[in-house]
Amino acid sequence: MVNLRIPGPIPVNDDILEAMGTPMINHRGPEFKEILYRTTDRLKTVFSTKNDVYIITGSGTSAMEAAVVNTLSPGDKAINATVGVFGNRFGVISERYGIDLVSLEFPFGSDVDLDVLRNCLNANSDAKAVMVTHNETSTGVANNLEAIATVVKKEYDKLILVDGIS
Repeated sequence: MVNLRIPGPIPVNDDILEAMGTPMINHRGPEFKEILYRTTDRLKTVFSTKNDVYIITGSGTSAMEAAVVNTLSPGDKAINATVGVFGNRFGVISERYGIDLVSLEFPFGSDVDLDVLRNCLNANSDAKAVMVTHNETSTGVANNLEAIATVVKKEYDKLILVDGIS
């Protein structure tokens, strides 16, 4: 099997392909319920959280959209700290849902500058959330999510929405 290191599509192991050939189960039945609960419990361990974990059956963009529409309302102000194409996508989604967007764009190839982020938060104290991409696939930049979250959550007590897809 070829080992590709790209966001997708990817090669699939034979055992997974074999499992995909079995009859479908009822997505409202007890077998599915048991699999879903077991999987989400295991994901809590993987992500070291006691909070709820939700599995999105859609593309990465659909997960970003779900994050926006389930946490923000039309007219809410949000800051989009973007370092590339996928960070920009958060902004496009937000604007389509009527979010009052403040776009904080950093040069492609650089990460989020915490001092610039602080200045933006000071100038937009009414912002409800900050959006950021953890690993920006289009530029290869991995933002320091722990440092960004410290600024957003601990220093300013704002919601942080993270594109953690790749």
